[in-house]
Amino acid sequence: MKKLVVLTGAGMSAQSGIKTFRDSGGLWENYPVHEVASIEGWHKNPRLMLTFYNERRAQLKEVEPNEGHKVLSRLEQFFDVYIVTQNVDDLHERAGSQHVLHLHGELTKARSVDNPSLVTSIGYDPIEWGDKAEDGAQLRPHIVWFGEAVPKMEEAIALTRKADILLVVGTSLAVYPAAGLIDFTADDVPLYLVDPKPAPVRHKKVHVVEQKAVEGLLQLEHILPERYA
Repeated sequence: MKKLVVLTGAGMSAQSGIKTFRDSGGLWENYPVHEVASIEGWHKNPRLMLTFYNERRAQLKEVEPNEGHKVLSRLEQFFDVYIVTQNVDDLHERAGSQHVLHLHGELTKARSVDNPSLVTSIGYDPIEWGDKAEDGAQLRPHIVWFGEAVPKMEEAIALTRKADILLVVGTSLAVYPAAGLIDFTADDVPLYLVDPKPAPVRHKKVHVVEQKAVEGLLQLEHILPERYA
């Protein structure tokens, strides 16, 4: 099977009802983004950060994967599919995708403030101030905030280098370092970009689908197997 690498962003989950942090002029669910999405925000007010991500986790429990998520799962019949996502939700997994790499962390996990590798699954449960990891340190959301390194970036680059087909959906290619992943594919690798307002992309074999995530993926569900499977 050919390797289909899929880079997904916030627009992928927006059609499931999850708001993006770029929706409203620096606000994310009515919170200033820097206060709830940066390591400085954590040091300034960790209880606010815990409350914010507890709310996001409770919201996530109430939404479902959309048809776009399901298309990517169904494409595993034809391709060796690897998803590299900027999203912190679990909708790809719940739709049935087998290989999902989360660049920016996962809402359904928590980790020690002292040991980033000490990660535990918490599902949709809240993290309270005073909840401890195995090492006795405070638990924090397993999220990569602004001001922190993206630890899985090298793994994402390695996957992208091996792609036979690259599909980008739900991201404006404005968030780095993730947006730079398209530069690691070979020149002859076809790039499919699903975006209702696509940014210019310098790629020899770019195919633009000017649609939202769900509508664009429903089109490609038929096109990709016919061309490459």
